[in-house]
Amino acid sequence: MAKYCKKPVIVEAIRWIGDIESFEEIQALNPGVTLVPDWTSDTICIPTLEGDHTASLGDFIIRGVHGELYPCKPDIFEETYEEVI
Repeated sequence: MAKYCKKPVIVEAIRWIGDIESFEEIQALNPGVTLVPDWTSDTICIPTLEGDHTASLGDFIIRGVHGELYPCKPDIFEETYEEVI
């Protein structure tokens, strides 16, 4: 069986903290995608290539290489990504 290593890819991401400012930043990642916030449960419904996904408070919202948005749990995000300065 062959083994593969992920290519290094720089992505943009915003952490969802349940306020209007982070929502607007996330929406600005891809203005063509309509995000639906649920302010009572602090979640956002994100349409993805695989169907709708729900981002919970504290999740990172990532813009992929083709402009698509998807949520990522904080522990997975921190294991997978590091900040580029």
